[in-house]
Amino acid sequence: MKTVNAQPFNYAFDPETTALIVIDMQRDFVEPDGFGAVLGNDVSLVRKAIAPCSRLLRQAREAGLFILHTREGHRADLSNCPPAKLTRGGKTFIGEPGAMGRILIQGEAGHDIIPELYPQPGEPVIDKPGKGAFYATDLHLILQARGIRSLIICGVTTEVCVQTTAREANDRGYEVLIPEDCCASYFPEFHRAALEMIKAQGAIVGWVSNADAVIQALR
Repeated sequence: MKTVNAQPFNYAFDPETTALIVIDMQRDFVEPDGFGAVLGNDVSLVRKAIAPCSRLLRQAREAGLFILHTREGHRADLSNCPPAKLTRGGKTFIGEPGAMGRILIQGEAGHDIIPELYPQPGEPVIDKPGKGAFYATDLHLILQARGIRSLIICGVTTEVCVQTTAREANDRGYEVLIPEDCCASYFPEFHRAALEMIKAQGAIVGWVSNADAVIQALR
């Protein structure tokens, strides 16, 4: 077993039954011409997670952890995009032309994962239509087939897709750890609040640590 210095108390895991999941580090969310920027957000705030994620991803590969990536997006005909999601906030962006192709559409350049964190052969990519990585995907089946019991979750954004996935995982019996510098939000106050909720009441959803602590444990 390995032990990570974490909050609210140390997190213990077995690398043989642990997976690293990198959530939605897509060009549409973290690059200046993507969906996040179209919504008026400062993408430099989420790009802060790239370097820590890269360091942790490299160490996880060296340690032989099972690694997965997720992408949020929809079919070209938008048949798997609920109407409420299309019109949220009174505006329509999903499926519209953008600087990197149609926004959040599978197969478009903006839908793909950024080069800095690009999956290697053998690392599954989970395409999801919603916020949580378990909804309408085969993620749970893949993890069960590998005997995975612990999840280290990184990515964007902290309060939306990361937190939703963490809660879904917790409900399915996984032990969840979130390195706080490996995830980020367009709204720093949401990032902080989401992590406080995750670790509250004795790790009610999961544990919070940082990239250096996880890397040290993996070494």
